[in-house]
Amino acid sequence: MQTVREIAREIVAREGGYVNDPDDPGGATNFGVTIHTMRRLGLDLTGDGVVGVADVRALTRAQAEDIFVDHYFHRPRIAALPQVLQASVFDMYVNAGANAVKILQRLLRQMGQEVSVDGAIGPQTIAATQAAHDAAPDHIADAYGIARRNYYFRLADRRAASRKYARTRAGGKGGWIKRAEEFIAPRYHMSDAEFRERVATWG
Repeated sequence: MQTVREIAREIVAREGGYVNDPDDPGGATNFGVTIHTMRRLGLDLTGDGVVGVADVRALTRAQAEDIFVDHYFHRPRIAALPQVLQASVFDMYVNAGANAVKILQRLLRQMGQEVSVDGAIGPQTIAATQAAHDAAPDHIADAYGIARRNYYFRLADRRAASRKYARTRAGGKGGWIKRAEEFIAPRYHMSDAEFRERVATWG
């Protein structure tokens, strides 16, 4: 059984180091922590009175892990979800914020649970998730991972600039899709042919 800190360490490794991709709405990012998050938290690491790109570059791996554990796991109450979902929802929260919870809530509604799609883990979502887990304990983690994958596809469908995150230049699965499938049982991974068919309309 992984600890939260171990999961955070894997997320940091998955996110990689400093990048500042103009196509990424997150802006300058280091170990998965965006400049917007650092400004929100007031992390002036250089001590110059401004949270800027230099502070993002100065962020350490350990600091990134702390931010994820405190602000992307404990604060949104991911610990209140069934353990089988925690790693995937945590990883997605780092990647997509409250949309990680909205994906879960939409899935819960598809599974017949009464829950609002508001991106917050409150008593209603906790109870609905537990009920869905109890009804399908061997299914819900894969279902959430597949819902994540579909979310990424829809983003890329709508925004051409995001397609490079879902499909490699060679035409294979991109980082987003591989990331989602890390939390999906191999039998539910898309084959290369299925993937190419799914993205064929992207040109």
